[in-house]
Amino acid sequence: MLFRLVSWVYLCFMKEPIKTSLHKHFESFPDYRISRNKKHLLVDIIILSIVAVLCGAESWDSIETFGKTKEKFLRKFLRLPGGIPSHDTINCVFSNLRPELFERMFIRWVSEIRDGNIKREVVSLDGKTVRGSKDGFHGRSPIHMVSAWASDNQLVLGQLKVDDKENEITAIPELLDLLDIRGRIITIDAMGAQTAIAEKIVDGGADYILAVKGNHRDLLDQIRGRFDRQHPCDSDLQVDKGHGRLESRKCDVIRRLDFIDSHVEWKAVRSVVRITATRDNGNKATSETRYYISSLDEGAADMNQFIRQHWGIENQLHWSLDMVFNEDRQRKRAKNAANNFSYIRKIALNTLRKDKSKGSLVTKRLRAGWDEKFLLELFNQI
Repeated sequence: MLFRLVSWVYLCFMKEPIKTSLHKHFESFPDYRISRNKKHLLVDIIILSIVAVLCGAESWDSIETFGKTKEKFLRKFLRLPGGIPSHDTINCVFSNLRPELFERMFIRWVSEIRDGNIKREVVSLDGKTVRGSKDGFHGRSPIHMVSAWASDNQLVLGQLKVDDKENEITAIPELLDLLDIRGRIITIDAMGAQTAIAEKIVDGGADYILAVKGNHRDLLDQIRGRFDRQHPCDSDLQVDKGHGRLESRKCDVIRRLDFIDSHVEWKAVRSVVRITATRDNGNKATSETRYYISSLDEGAADMNQFIRQHWGIENQLHWSLDMVFNEDRQRKRAKNAANNFSYIRKIALNTLRKDKSKGSLVTKRLRAGWDEKFLLELFNQI
């Protein structure tokens, strides 16, 4: 009772903290904790964790240490009526937060900070396993996250947890339902090449480019056979040099699709695509051919670029989570902790990518921890 009275007096007379878009969304996060046990505001714990991870923290202990080291600075945008929460408190909160609520808050926040004026943006969907979340002692498999990556905005738009990679097929339609995909181009690897998913994308006002592999053997054989016998309607060759290697991507497009037995099942399908990618590092040359089905009726140059942008989810999202945020080495396993904390990492990643100043993500993360002025600049952008 005394603590609540002191907290009330503190909140009444303290200086109003700086508000960010994070406050707007996470202040409305439902707090199901028992009232008599609350010493810290839920929004403070969430934003403290985001700031700490943005500045290099990767564990509950390091979040607490960062908070105590930077408490004076943190009070510029956090109330902290009970001071800095302990690592046990932070762990407990993230273990018990409902991931589906975090998911909704995250998607609403990203929708506000993304540039909605970008037309025909490629949005890629793909899954990634958080390997450090495996709990062999309790027989728990690592969590697997399906994420949506906006190529031009350079932002994670949303994510959903699934039991394993095989369940990506069920998660993809759910994630599409949560996102505003109107006018976008949705790219998915072979796992998501399903007629129901293609229909959902078109019904949502978007176009699709879906990879075709062995899971659709008949379709793959038909597409491969037609490219072997028919001259493509349009072709494009893109060549890149750098880092001691030469890479080329040849894109061929066919739009006459009467040869596909099942083409009527693929809603709004308008083209099939063949990408022949070669890489030569001077010592060894390799080549790979990939096939796609699409609702787009575009030239080969555009299709080549759209398909290349799909790999941003691997190179700019998954790689960054592992190499910048050490995601695969994170060993958060209690209840919902790993799932919820993956949102914290993605909020931190989105915040870093919104900044257009020079420097790698690793350097910006270090700079945010060292330079309070730069950290405030990052938050002013969101």
